[in-house]
Amino acid sequence: MEKLIIKGGKPLEGEVEVSGAKNAALPIMASSLMADGLHVLEGVPNLRDIKTMISLLEHIGSKISWAGDLKITTDNYNADEAPYDLVKTMRASILVLGPLVARLKKAKISLPGGCAIGARPIDLHLKALEAMGAKIELREGYVKVSAPKLHGANITFDKITVTGTENIIMAAVLAEGKTIISNAAREPEVTDLACHLVNMGAKISGAGTDKITIEGVANLRPAKHKIIPDRIEAGTLMMAAGITGGNLKIKNFPVEMLQTAILKLSEAGLHIETGDTYAHVKAGPGLKATNVTTAPYPGFATDLQAQFMTLMSVAEGTCIVTETIFENRFMHVPELQRMGADIRVDGGFAVVKGIKRLRGAPVMATDLRASASLVIAALSAKGTSEIRRIYHLDRGYEAIEQKLSSVGADIVRAPDGDAR
Repeated sequence: MEKLIIKGGKPLEGEVEVSGAKNAALPIMASSLMADGLHVLEGVPNLRDIKTMISLLEHIGSKISWAGDLKITTDNYNADEAPYDLVKTMRASILVLGPLVARLKKAKISLPGGCAIGARPIDLHLKALEAMGAKIELREGYVKVSAPKLHGANITFDKITVTGTENIIMAAVLAEGKTIISNAAREPEVTDLACHLVNMGAKISGAGTDKITIEGVANLRPAKHKIIPDRIEAGTLMMAAGITGGNLKIKNFPVEMLQTAILKLSEAGLHIETGDTYAHVKAGPGLKATNVTTAPYPGFATDLQAQFMTLMSVAEGTCIVTETIFENRFMHVPELQRMGADIRVDGGFAVVKGIKRLRGAPVMATDLRASASLVIAALSAKGTSEIRRIYHLDRGYEAIEQKLSSVGADIVRAPDGDAR
């Protein structure tokens, strides 16, 4: 186990670059199972979740090398199982379901794990596959799917689901006939997957809207693709600049993907100038409390909620943070309270009363985005903080301490003798 030790109070100043998006890379990596040959992916971030997906693809039969570009060679594999030992740590492992069913006509997938931020059932994935002709069996913690012949279908998701949309797009690409997905996820990562699949020979229209149409094709070919920037890392860096009173130029910045967050952060008092591929973020004379409600894209991302709450904990006034996506995504609140934050949780919303300054404390990360919120809290706090269980952080933020150190943060990684 390791921990981060952060001495707060230093403004972030300089330039920092955003890495490729984990949530775009993972489904695109899974899509390599749909075509034999060499797949080349640029800008894949070096993260724990990426390494887990590599292990899963290798288990299924892919050959992978990673020196700069990530190269995946997929040839005549026949393994159709994603075992518990690989799936338990990362929910995104379920993304091999669609490709396996499309290519091999069968799959056996352990029920997924990942962050403990609330129920994220895969019943929507399975219901859609059943509509396309698949037979589903649940037994001993595994989902077994067989589909001798997948066919197109009209699918309406009861609830917006990103991984469900991605899985069904991949299954439908090689199904017979037309599939229409209504109430589809509009996230940029879904669009990035669709663009890659089109380059592989798929026929997809409507990605980025709530209605996606897929015309099945007989086969696909491998392709080269550059992963989009990570909008959640970019948003986190913006808030880190704001809470520390910093002046930060963020490069490889996905401007169009963060319009809602930019608007909210501007309301909160940050000065933000954007170009085609950068954002220049300056702290104003003071932070102002502003309410926020999470929503599916293009709304305010649930993956930025914990970081925004941290920012609001030192803003002038009182705000309400409403979480509509995951029921357990306030687990960072007790840790922020340990640092002096005045936050009261009532069901799906939190009332945040701004204080002058947080204070350093030993805290523990409970999930990926909670860990990011604790990092930015510690960067602004008076004194020293120790953040434990940072393996959560390593799932989604590439070289975070090196990036923050390069712009003035006093942050080091150290062995954790008290892993709790």
